[in-house]
Amino acid sequence: MVITGILLLFVPALLAVVLGALFIPRILLVAYRKRLFDPVSDRKLHSCIIPRLGGISFVPIQCCLFALTVVLVFKFGVGDWSVQSWALISHFALLFCGLLVLYIVGLGDDLIGIGFKWKFLFQILVACFFPLSGLWINDFYGLFSIHGISPWIGMPLTVFIVVLVINAINLMDGLDGLCAGLVAIGCLVFGLLFYFSGAYVHALFAFITTGAVAPFFYYNVFGVGRKGRKIFMGDIGSTTLGYSLAFLALSYVMNNSFIKPFSSSSIVIAYSILLLPVLDVARVMFVRWKSGKPLYSADQNHLHHLLLRLGLPRKGVMLFMFAINLFYIIFNLLAVQVMDNNLILILNVLMWGGFYFVFEQFEKSRFVEKTEVVVLSADIKETR
Repeated sequence: MVITGILLLFVPALLAVVLGALFIPRILLVAYRKRLFDPVSDRKLHSCIIPRLGGISFVPIQCCLFALTVVLVFKFGVGDWSVQSWALISHFALLFCGLLVLYIVGLGDDLIGIGFKWKFLFQILVACFFPLSGLWINDFYGLFSIHGISPWIGMPLTVFIVVLVINAINLMDGLDGLCAGLVAIGCLVFGLLFYFSGAYVHALFAFITTGAVAPFFYYNVFGVGRKGRKIFMGDIGSTTLGYSLAFLALSYVMNNSFIKPFSSSSIVIAYSILLLPVLDVARVMFVRWKSGKPLYSADQNHLHHLLLRLGLPRKGVMLFMFAINLFYIIFNLLAVQVMDNNLILILNVLMWGGFYFVFEQFEKSRFVEKTEVVVLSADIKETR
């Protein structure tokens, strides 16, 4: 029975990999025939036309494989997950409704463009689906000396967090493999956490999402644009992946015995998986606000832009950011065994500030060196 349960989790994940590998070449073919490319500009890192519809494959794979597996378990009795299905059906029903809304909005944005205000409005709408389904942040587990939270505070906070995560993941989609890799790592970790907590339905969704992202990651990182083998996910992919990751985080954070047993470390572990993209976008928004720029204006102030300016290769930046993300996850998983949640949060913020301080100092010294070289070159020319 244990082997059957494991197969019911990992076989759908493998099928997601296979389906993704089958879909993406077909998406590339359609994109080239219909001339559906991401435009080249000074702000973009790519220098040739690249299709940006890779995210089309994610939601159909997630929904179909999840539904088929759940039917096998609960309708035909293949395996036993001991789950109160009535307690979770509203969560997943509105999750898929939200994914469908973001899928349609993202497709429209990638094809013809949609104003940010409208996208933001739809993000708030789908974020409201979670409290409506009964999924919301109802416990801080002692963080800031707060435990249980009133629905009047927890539900609006949940909507804010979901919109923040969606945009944080969306803004990570500025470097090949970065967004897909961070989401894959996050979903894989959440999948394992849910699996060992006995929350098999949530683990299933997490593993399927990981499998759906894996083939795209290969084409996005190792595909060659000039040979027609490279593809971007577009907003249709980044927003739906952000929404999926927000759902997993909320499900892990919520104090609900129908999802998983109580754990005082839930909130620390959940935010450690999202810490890198969320703190990065929060810093960028603060810099824009401080300089008087619109909060959603495009710039190159993200961490990956900073690392690129320091001279690191693109794949090196991607791997380095994966390492930072994994460091936080592993550190917090170990720290919750011996430390208070508040102390871990303080250490996380201090380490994050230390990372940025070191990188910015390197960038400033590099800028000074370049300036000195330019001045020296000008002096040499004048003496000649």
